[in-house]
Amino acid sequence: MGARVTRAIRNFNLENRAEREISKLKPSTAPRHPSTKSLLREQMSYNSEIKGEIARKDDRLLSLLKEVYVDSTDPVSSLRVKTAETQQESKEFRLPKGHHFDTLNVKNIPKGKISVVEALTLLNNHKLHPETWTAEKIAQEYQLELKDVNSLLKYFVTFEVRTFPPKDKKAIQSK
Repeated sequence: MGARVTRAIRNFNLENRAEREISKLKPSTAPRHPSTKSLLREQMSYNSEIKGEIARKDDRLLSLLKEVYVDSTDPVSSLRVKTAETQQESKEFRLPKGHHFDTLNVKNIPKGKISVVEALTLLNNHKLHPETWTAEKIAQEYQLELKDVNSLLKYFVTFEVRTFPPKDKKAIQSK
């Protein structure tokens, strides 16, 4: 039913709308620059065949243009390749903390970055012992910036699993 309604609305007054679009004026050429307008008028008054030359398409030039094929590739600059290699070599790395990387192929970690396991470890250490694992000590231990460590401790927390007894059973009170 919906298709019939939309088709009826779409086809309403279709002939009149099509006729209106067809009878519109065709787009004209772009206007000339004011400084050249007077020069063009002057030249056209002297040579009337110039107007025909401007409007005529040259088949020879069009065929030559169709034959042109440009396939360009930029050569790889050796300078760019060298700078990328030196940037990679100049990075400083540190060894991963803990024994959890023994099974993985992680040999070193860039300075200023930590792994997910290290992040969870330092967050848990700070949560359990905040007086010993301060932001300054974490920044020094993992070679991070202090502002990054402060943001990490402020905005990220580790999960804490708690189990609640069912409503019908009473929980054992700790003494």
